[in-house]
Amino acid sequence: MSLNVQNITPVIGAEVSGIDLAKIDDLTAVTLRKLLADRGVLVFREQQLDHAAHKRAAACFGTGELHHHPLAATAGGADPAVLPIRTTAQSAYAAGDGWHTDVSCDTTPIRASLLYMHQVPDCGGGDTVFASMTEAHALLSEPVKELIGKLRAVHDGALPWRQGYGKEPPVGTAYNRNAHPMVIVHPDNGKPLLWVNRGFTTHIEGLSRLESRALLEMLFQHIESTPRIQCRVRWDAQTLVIWDNIATQHHAVWDYFPHTRHAERVSVIGGSLQAA
Repeated sequence: MSLNVQNITPVIGAEVSGIDLAKIDDLTAVTLRKLLADRGVLVFREQQLDHAAHKRAAACFGTGELHHHPLAATAGGADPAVLPIRTTAQSAYAAGDGWHTDVSCDTTPIRASLLYMHQVPDCGGGDTVFASMTEAHALLSEPVKELIGKLRAVHDGALPWRQGYGKEPPVGTAYNRNAHPMVIVHPDNGKPLLWVNRGFTTHIEGLSRLESRALLEMLFQHIESTPRIQCRVRWDAQTLVIWDNIATQHHAVWDYFPHTRHAERVSVIGGSLQAA
């Protein structure tokens, strides 16, 4: 396969062509892992992927162990490794409509997520915005870097329900809750990156509620309001996007109500997080 790579911005994201992900081989997988570590987000268009091919592609990243999301079954999926993401005119909310890192509450978080688009809104819209946490950390002042480099923050899987959807998680659904360093090193390139997100991070250990809320809000606004660390991906049907879930955050923009958007996500688990 002859890969063609075009950057979306100088900082983050790349459109990749000249590859059929259903026929990915070991050598191409190595190349894509290096490219993902460098660009954070990879966009592949006109892909024909069934569940088996989708999962084979995902297994090329991280540990190879696929993530089983607690909501896969309740979302209508028959395969626990394939998470349906469907928003319609009857939806009270859209999954991912807010800045977050996928299930950062897990003990060993997701290394990479691969979202395959089946149906885009008829009206347009439904883009996903991504942000580089390596660049987010790099742009902080040295005193702030020194402070947060010593701290740990708690990530709670129930937070998206209570804060984002305004209700309690489904009865019987278990969510992880873990503390992680606020600054970690990327497992591939060793660069420090910011590891807190509005979707899952509840508070900072050892700080008062006021101190924790103020520091986290500053960091969240830094991520969300700095366009130079972001890229925006426009979707088509049969587009697959891979994002480095360690080094990026994303926001799936719900600007297409009452139209339908339907995709499926397969994610792969990474290794343990290491403090910077």
